[in-house]
Amino acid sequence: MGFIRGVHHIAIICSDYKRSKAFYTEVLGLTVLREVYREERQSYKLDLCVEGRYVIELFSFPKPPPRVSLPEACGLRHLAFEVEDLVSAVGELESNHVVVEAIRMDEFTGKRFAFFQDPDGLPIELYEG
Repeated sequence: MGFIRGVHHIAIICSDYKRSKAFYTEVLGLTVLREVYREERQSYKLDLCVEGRYVIELFSFPKPPPRVSLPEACGLRHLAFEVEDLVSAVGELESNHVVVEAIRMDEFTGKRFAFFQDPDGLPIELYEG
């Protein structure tokens, strides 16, 4: 079959738009492609990219219901970003007061990775490429 060509984007609903926008743009360094306020839905939609590639739609909605997002919960497990230097990336996150778990080693690839959370507790992984 093989009709899927790649991942187009990841949609994230946040509880505090201003806080999450700052986290994804200022802390993680994603670039804003487009920001739209949809009056009829009382909702922001922020399109973000990494190195010119569209990757995340960040949405705000009034009073979104809470959702279990621990890495072992059923459903989407986590969002992963590739980094060149994991130690440097972790240091940058920590300098922005982001708590990062201890660096671990992928037993199958020999690559290092670490987890942290966005402002709403969404698990995010940095994977050294």
